[in-house]
Amino acid sequence: MTASRKPGFPARLGGAPKPAASPAAGARAAAGPAAVTQGLGMDSDAVRQRMVRRLAQAGIGRAEVLQSMGSVPRHLFVDTALAAQAYEETSLPIGWGQTISKPAVVARMVDLLLGAPGAQAQGKLARVLEIGTGCGYQAAVLAQLVREVYTVERLRAMHERARDRLRPLRLANVHLILGDGMLGYAPGAPYAGIIAAAGGEQLPDAWCEQLAVGGRLVAPVAGAGGGQALMVIDRTAQGFVQNVLEAVHFVPLKSGVA
Repeated sequence: MTASRKPGFPARLGGAPKPAASPAAGARAAAGPAAVTQGLGMDSDAVRQRMVRRLAQAGIGRAEVLQSMGSVPRHLFVDTALAAQAYEETSLPIGWGQTISKPAVVARMVDLLLGAPGAQAQGKLARVLEIGTGCGYQAAVLAQLVREVYTVERLRAMHERARDRLRPLRLANVHLILGDGMLGYAPGAPYAGIIAAAGGEQLPDAWCEQLAVGGRLVAPVAGAGGGQALMVIDRTAQGFVQNVLEAVHFVPLKSGVA
């Protein structure tokens, strides 16, 4: 880990994965009641809970993360033709060249976000900024765990589809914004957490500027070889502390609104 006044990017890849916490307690908590869903077969509650058990076995140890993953009906965020694969450990196309991340990747990034120093001190994150709404699934997961979610999507059609998918869940603490995610969303700043679903060679300055002291930023960053790694940035009173974790694969970070 390194400390500096401002994170230095691009980051080098090759950092070792963080040791996983014991999943036992989280698995027990996640076995509680989940949101009521319709349908049988691959979109059923039983299938979703099997997904949660796999996440616990894979090392997701935070009980609240497992419970949120178990309560959000993931199949509602993919096309009907792909509903049978919604709870498998795979990414799926959601249109316009975008994908919904694997369940383990969503859980891992949300779990890291909740480890922010500010969250540890206050018990719960306040405002969180999500870069790349996509289909809206990760925003729905976050909505169970933080007070407010501001989520920015640059593709108008994707933004509208996410709104349609989220509407039935009636998540009053999720705010959808059509805009350039590379600019963040200054009206909601400072944020206790920022999480990005797209990766570039550098993290935009706006993200670091909009992160509160005690806050954490979780995002993929591309290295010189073209691969991506998950990076965690903590903002302290003295500056920024960065940690490069495991290799990941996300869509490229782009600017502008389309």
